[in-house]
Amino acid sequence: MTLTTLPATATPEEVASTLQADGALILKDVIGTDVVDQLNAEVRPFIDNTPPGHDDFLGKTTKRTGALAARSATCRELILDELIVASAREFLGPYTRKIILHLTQTIEIGPGGAAQSIHRDRYAWGKYLPKEIEPQFNTIWALTDFTKENGATQCVPGSQTWHWRDEPEPEQICQAEMSKGSVFIYSGSVLHSGGANRSNAPRCGLNITYCLGWLRQEENQYLSCPPEIAKDFSAELQDLLGYTQGEYALGYYSDPYNSTSGREILPPEHAVGRQTPRPELGDAALDNYK
Repeated sequence: MTLTTLPATATPEEVASTLQADGALILKDVIGTDVVDQLNAEVRPFIDNTPPGHDDFLGKTTKRTGALAARSATCRELILDELIVASAREFLGPYTRKIILHLTQTIEIGPGGAAQSIHRDRYAWGKYLPKEIEPQFNTIWALTDFTKENGATQCVPGSQTWHWRDEPEPEQICQAEMSKGSVFIYSGSVLHSGGANRSNAPRCGLNITYCLGWLRQEENQYLSCPPEIAKDFSAELQDLLGYTQGEYALGYYSDPYNSTSGREILPPEHAVGRQTPRPELGDAALDNYK
């Protein structure tokens, strides 16, 4: 089996329809090597200080480094990539009014790293969500070339429609071989895993994933990127981090230090210095604060 590769000029509709049909795809050469090199420079000190995983699933030669919205300006640009965000909204649109950032993480598989067990990322929520609801739109940006030898992500195209107990045959597993600056896109329901690194150099990717706005995020963005950092970001990035309501009444808060007679129920935007949700997000988001 092989993965479909689309050009960086693909439309959100093309990305979403391919993802719906196959569960995964590659967008070729989305960013230049200069952008990749800048990102690598920003995150390398954090990767170098990250210990490897403590079990086989996390990878005993694999380093997973998070909090990248707070740590890397270039990562923030990629989180907001116009094609990726539009594609995520197109793909997840049938199940939500808003999307949020689920996870930011570099994944560096060191030489000698074994292949990860095949899995579905939607299991972050167990098996409580109905199978008919797709919760995630996931990306892995290639910060190095991805090859079979160095552990390119394994994937089973079409497996997003399988029963959860079905296991792939070896010939059904392919790998997301792609050039530095390309992006592997996959749904939360497709079977995949990190590959085995049989080379002499690390394989590094940037995992940025988006999920339905009414779900809890895997990476707690309010701790990884607290208000004192997020207040300086664009409104769009703040919303993706979760500093907006997921639906009509999801995410409001009350200021525990407020002893005056001011408003008790506050929108998340208030924590980052914005008084109300953005009007373009719909009237329902504003109703509580009028």
